[in-house]
Parts: sequence; structure tokens; C-alpha cells
Amino acid sequence: MGESKRRKEVLGEKYGQEPNILPWIPITKSQADKFMNITTRTTWVAIFGLLAFWATVRFVGPAFGWWNVE
Repeated sequence: MGESKRRKEVLGEKYGQEPNILPWIPITKSQADKFMNITTRTTWVAIFGLLAFWATVRFVGPAFGWWNVE
């Protein structure tokens, strides 16, 4: 309990607040983690979307006579 009180006195108003990644960048670590999760998920969705588009153009299109591939 004493350590917690000492830390609270030393930090003052910053006690209990999340630290920034870098002092000059106003982004917290949890915000950076959330951004990484969103961009990773979006990247995977884009990869699967590109594969679906490729399969459509490559296989489905020629079957219906679109984009004649010889």
C-alpha cells in the first residue's frame, strides 16, 4: 500500500493515466494496439477480397464468355 501512495504522490495528476508511445506523439499504447488490430484485420479482408476477385475473373468470367482467355 505504501508503494502505491508514493507512486501517486510522485506522478501527481498523471497517476492512473496511460503513458504515450513517445512524449511528442499524443497516442497511447492501447490506441496503438487498437490501430494495429484494425489494420491487420482490414489487410486480411482485402487479401481475401482480392483472391475472390481473381477467382471470378479467372474462372467464372470465361465460363460466361466474359474476358475471353485463350
